[in-house]
Amino acid sequence: MVDDKIVVTQPLTDAICEAESIIRAAPHVQSEQDLLEGYDYLAGSIRAALQAAWAHHRDLPYFIRSATPYTKLGLDNPDTLYFSARIRDDAEYVVSGIRGTTADLSFQILNGDYSPAHVPDSLTAFDDRSLAVAEDGSFELRFGPARPDVPPNDVTLGPGAAMLLVREVYSDWSNERPGMIRIRCVDTAGAAPPASTEEDLVRRYRLAGKALLSQLKTFLAFPEQFYLDLPVNTLTEPRLTPGGLTTQYSAAGHYHLTDDQAMIVTVPASEAPYQGIQLGSMWYISTDFINHQTSLTAHQARIDPDGNMRFVICERDPGLANWLECTGHRRGYVQIRWQRLSRALTSRDGPEVEVVVFDELARKLPFHEQARVTPLEWTNRIAARQAAVAARMLG
Repeated sequence: MVDDKIVVTQPLTDAICEAESIIRAAPHVQSEQDLLEGYDYLAGSIRAALQAAWAHHRDLPYFIRSATPYTKLGLDNPDTLYFSARIRDDAEYVVSGIRGTTADLSFQILNGDYSPAHVPDSLTAFDDRSLAVAEDGSFELRFGPARPDVPPNDVTLGPGAAMLLVREVYSDWSNERPGMIRIRCVDTAGAAPPASTEEDLVRRYRLAGKALLSQLKTFLAFPEQFYLDLPVNTLTEPRLTPGGLTTQYSAAGHYHLTDDQAMIVTVPASEAPYQGIQLGSMWYISTDFINHQTSLTAHQARIDPDGNMRFVICERDPGLANWLECTGHRRGYVQIRWQRLSRALTSRDGPEVEVVVFDELARKLPFHEQARVTPLEWTNRIAARQAAVAARMLG
């Protein structure tokens, strides 16, 4: 029987109250929209913290979806399905699955969680080009302590290994098929965990509360370090993504535009299997990519005859295929990603940025007529986004 003097949920209740104070005091909150989005972000963060606390068992792990349209964090990529599992560095795990037809499938071992002062080290990072995959797409990976003779598909867990993160990345939302992935701990397969005790539940609620506060503080501090020190309305050259994969580059920046301004981002269409651009809110999460075009991949974007993609970031509808909607966000983040690369990127692969008066777009865009879309074509583009996200993310 639970001790009626103990409020089992109290650690989480206290953390939620503190989290609300963090949301209200966030330095970028300047409007009612900012605050309401903060409360929506808080709801997703609570869901994510509870999910992680109840999926914390390292001896009987399961993959959980780390970022979804309902649990956003860390400038989540609209093109990516994230799967994560907690692990121990002294145990042996088998990861098996089916390789789908997505643009990229990658694996990363981290030595801890993100914190306001720390980006976890990537101990191991690779994509499926390193795997032995059968003709039917099936594969099996072993993660565990070092062995004298390392066979194919065998990955050594380094000291401090704490999390396995898997990314399945889509470029053609409508036609690429997802795969399947699962994990088991070799030593405990077939066993069952002990029944939960009152102490266990208190601990899990405490873990959820701690994770909630850490996440909020981390991803308010993270952009300060990597984005907000950059000049506004600019993007960096391509660079290895901090804390990311060895085959992933990104160009990052932040914008601040009036309703009468537009930012033109010009970037060469790459030979990389995946290239995408997205907008994020000041909460450092993706904006609504389901019902609005706030992101585009190279497959979705219209490529100009000179081989460049020209994205137009603005609030007002310019009637262009590569319009990225600000959706009321005068300020926000911009990120371009390249993945599954086979060479290092240079400044020549990166973006050029120009802020123009909205009414000058027709004169500033060299292929303006080819870039136009009708209202019906735009509606069909949004309908296709909604259908594709429903198929791969919400099912």
